[in-house]
Amino acid sequence: MLILTRKKDQSIIIGDDIMINVVYVGEGKVKLGINAPKDVQVNRQEVYLYLKRTKQKKIESNHNKIK
Repeated sequence: MLILTRKKDQSIIIGDDIMINVVYVGEGKVKLGINAPKDVQVNRQEVYLYLKRTKQKKIESNHNKIK
């Protein structure tokens, strides 16, 4: 894992086309702005995991229907 220190209004670049900007720091929170191509899906971890579980359940359900 790469750990970087950034301040408000500083950025991190990933590859050639993803930029993460620190928008706000305070009150135990950090707000990030993310610029990425439209074909790159960006989610919070809990949303990503929910979508992944939902997709897996759908695959398993369809697999069981085929049997």
